[in-house]
Amino acid sequence: MISVVIPTLNAEAGLTATLSALVPAVVQGLVREVIIADGGSEDGTSEIADIAGAEFVTCEKGRGPQLAEGAAHTRSDWLLFLHADTVLQPGWEQEAAAFMERVDAGSRPLAAAAFSFALDDFGARPRILEAMVGLRCALFRFPYGDQGLLIPKRLYSSLGGYRPLPLMEDVDLVRRLGRRRLVMMRTKAVTSAARYKRDGYITRVARNFACLSLYYLRVSPRTLVRLYD
Repeated sequence: MISVVIPTLNAEAGLTATLSALVPAVVQGLVREVIIADGGSEDGTSEIADIAGAEFVTCEKGRGPQLAEGAAHTRSDWLLFLHADTVLQPGWEQEAAAFMERVDAGSRPLAAAAFSFALDDFGARPRILEAMVGLRCALFRFPYGDQGLLIPKRLYSSLGGYRPLPLMEDVDLVRRLGRRRLVMMRTKAVTSAARYKRDGYITRVARNFACLSLYYLRVSPRTLVRLYD
């Protein structure tokens, strides 16, 4: 079974849709629990979590610390990390269950999986960006956190889990995983395009690339957060 961990901070706008996509897996018994790791929301995030029957955990602000704290409260053998504005498309539970079964049965080596990137926006720009991300993942097995991460708890623990980074925590963990232990699934994880529409696609993509480049140059994550936001 799966424990789902979702880091939140004033996430009421998209959280209901994110949680609703998990309902079929809950009904099937695939998802055992949902942990909302909250960094100090001041909106209706906690109420939404309560209505959905999710466990609400208050922790230090920052996606890395929140993900790590959420994982510490899980009880299942598999973990699924999701962003609060990412909605898994119908059928994700079947593909996830098949992957988990192969790993658990030993028919494939211990590995994690991420979903295909998509944006909830229309037009050419989001489709071009989706194609670029698809190419990056096909060539390098390098997904970001908005594509979700399904990982055996024993593998997560052996890697040391998420480090307390306010940004690039997803890149840090994927680097430690390595491409040979990461599978890309066909099901789409549809993420909010709000940042891209607010900043402009070219500006947002350039900013993301700059943050990634500076991360590899060992610039402080706290400096990267200011640039990212």
